[in-house]
Amino acid sequence: MGTLFKQIYRYTRPRPYRHNENLWPYMKIGRAASGDITSLIYKGQRVPLADLSALRASCSGSLLLTATGPSVRDIRFKTPAPVPAMGVNGAYFLQEKVGFRFYVVVDMGFFDQKREIIADVIRDPALTLFTTAHGIARILDRHGLSAVRCTLALIEDAAFKIYQPKIEAGALQAAYGAHPAAHFAPGRPDIGFSTDIRIGIFDAGTVAYWALQIAAYLGFQEILIAGLDMNNFHQPRFYETEENKQPSYLASSLTTLILPALAHASQVLQQRQTRVINLSLNSAIDGTIFEKADYHALFA
Repeated sequence: MGTLFKQIYRYTRPRPYRHNENLWPYMKIGRAASGDITSLIYKGQRVPLADLSALRASCSGSLLLTATGPSVRDIRFKTPAPVPAMGVNGAYFLQEKVGFRFYVVVDMGFFDQKREIIADVIRDPALTLFTTAHGIARILDRHGLSAVRCTLALIEDAAFKIYQPKIEAGALQAAYGAHPAAHFAPGRPDIGFSTDIRIGIFDAGTVAYWALQIAAYLGFQEILIAGLDMNNFHQPRFYETEENKQPSYLASSLTTLILPALAHASQVLQQRQTRVINLSLNSAIDGTIFEKADYHALFA
């Protein structure tokens, strides 16, 4: 039946709507005037969602943002955790050390390949999980709503909003440039940074870029990033081994998209008086983009 609905959707909608084909007709949504999805019914079940408007500027101070580069293995995390933490993808292995309050997973490949990690994340009542409508659909299809103990915060890729047409990368600035919360890099209409995640989040090939936009929206004035290595893609992530590591595709877009986007994020965040510190001392992200510091020196 799912295949039939997909075919019906394909042949009754223009091609720019194709990214919605796996959700229709199972998912019904409602939007606020601010643009975010505030109500969600999936296969007849109403799914509770975090109020993104209530989360705006709800936090302050410092945040530890934990990515998954190999350098995380070199950090002896201080316990109890000195600052609140946000994790992405497989960083949940550090939960007992850092006590995540926020989590971000937007890669559907991660949902497919690391189901056991997703199961751990969604059963954690202390977490707010930021993910997309497609991520929520995978959670509900595989684990069921009854298994969800975390708070679900529904976010969207600004280029692929639900039941709206896809916006090509080069047209993003034309579509969003008039919005005061959408900041575009000079000469790069495809590189945006959103300071209001209710209008959507701009992708730049890495979940860390999504997390930076979320952290800024939450109101943190200092973001400490662990595991943002970007230079050892052949090595397993800190929670992997050679035997079970998943491929990384970051290298293919590092110089053309990721580095320019992070440089742009740095400028936007500096203008907002938000400090970003890269705890990966040997990171490929230059110190002129994000200053570097040693975790153990900061939390001696």
